[in-house]
Amino acid sequence: MSRFSTLWGRGLNNVELRDYIRILRQSWVLIVLLTLLGLAAGVLLSIAQTPKFSSSAKVFVSTSNGGTIGEIQQGSAFTQQRVKTYADLTTTPIVLLPVIAELQLDLTSEELARDVTAVILPDTTLIEIAVVGEDPALAAEVATAISESLTTVVESIETTGTGEADAEGQPVTASPVSLTLVQHASVPQQPVSPNVVLNIALGGLIGLVLGVGAAVLRETLDTRIRNQRDLESVTEVPVIGGIVFDPKAKDRPLIVHADPHSPRAESFRALRTNLQFLDAARPERSFVVTSSIESEGKSTTAANLAIALSDAGAKVLLVDADLRRPKVASYLGIEGAVGLTDVLIGRTELVDVIQPWGRSQMYVLPAGRVPPNPSELLGSSAMVETVAELNAAFDVVLFDAPPLLPVTDAAVLTRAAGGAILVVAAGRAHKGQVRGAFSVLENVDAKVSGIVLTMLPTKGPDAYGYGYGSYGYGYGYGYAPKEETVGGV
Repeated sequence: MSRFSTLWGRGLNNVELRDYIRILRQSWVLIVLLTLLGLAAGVLLSIAQTPKFSSSAKVFVSTSNGGTIGEIQQGSAFTQQRVKTYADLTTTPIVLLPVIAELQLDLTSEELARDVTAVILPDTTLIEIAVVGEDPALAAEVATAISESLTTVVESIETTGTGEADAEGQPVTASPVSLTLVQHASVPQQPVSPNVVLNIALGGLIGLVLGVGAAVLRETLDTRIRNQRDLESVTEVPVIGGIVFDPKAKDRPLIVHADPHSPRAESFRALRTNLQFLDAARPERSFVVTSSIESEGKSTTAANLAIALSDAGAKVLLVDADLRRPKVASYLGIEGAVGLTDVLIGRTELVDVIQPWGRSQMYVLPAGRVPPNPSELLGSSAMVETVAELNAAFDVVLFDAPPLLPVTDAAVLTRAAGGAILVVAAGRAHKGQVRGAFSVLENVDAKVSGIVLTMLPTKGPDAYGYGYGSYGYGYGYGYAPKEETVGGV
């Protein structure tokens, strides 16, 4: 279940409110754009609509006064009963057809009825007859004509006789109700539609709702890892550090050495401190630094972490175990023609290929020549013996290994070393890829000791502060051995 499906299901608490705020900050451009499009649509709709005018007349329904109070009350009740019938009668053909003939309208009674409304005014016996049309003068003329036609029709239906007998000799019953046109329709000056303000407001509101909905949907469908909370939905392995993104990382990958007082260098020292608490019960302090996919900054993380550890007084060995595309030697500016591969095949001894680096107790074991069978070498008994020998000689051993998903090198090496530090690039790695990396390690009974978030943004809703950010850069990784250029990760 995604973080946002949980958010919808449980309601808003403080954490979920921060989620919404982060989404709005992250997608504010999309939300503003759709809101502006909604406003523009409201304006265009108002321009495209033909203005219509409304004019109304009023008809008074009265009853003849009786001689007693009881007769007056009966007449009033009769009027209330009749007035709704007369209002409904207004839009019938018997009332509208005479108007069409009189004004020579090119309409049918059904078409005219759609533009006519008859409303009983509250607490009165007044019927307001309104007509809507594109011509204000014609609308007023039609409203008055319909009112007059209604009085005529009602008069003919509710015959008010004088007690005379009809053709059959039956007496004619006089109706106590009569209709009077009390207000002629006037020519309107302002159109009733389109309502420009309402159209623009509705357009903006619809655009805003669509923008927020699109932002939430995009965030829900986006499976990329962007921050520590995204990782918490994938694994319970702790995040032991974060390195902020630096566009100049290619020019100075060893930031702890090049600029030791920078915030990025401080973040590596924070990572060094947290590393002390990893696998405290394990006496060997060797870790494989790897990632799920390429271009996540694992090599620079391993190198800078090694420098930070050595600056603190630890005797550290950085091993280039990426036997497919080694980079440590080029980063540190040392000779890398002979190294780990030569040790594993028995061509040389460790003491002959381990090189000191810098003024502290940091040492480097280059990869050596690229072999045709990297996985077999890293999973060999010779590698297990080499790891044991290195653990005995150094306080901390860091192995820079290839990504886990393209090849199995890092997985078999992690089993020999005892633990892995998984580097995850914010905005690049997806949740499925991180889960896949864990599955690869689980298949060989290896474990991830901690996670380092790299390439964390310095601005925006996912930005990390001083000492808890990330940096990294491209790792053009391939499946076959090829020449590496300086600056790749």
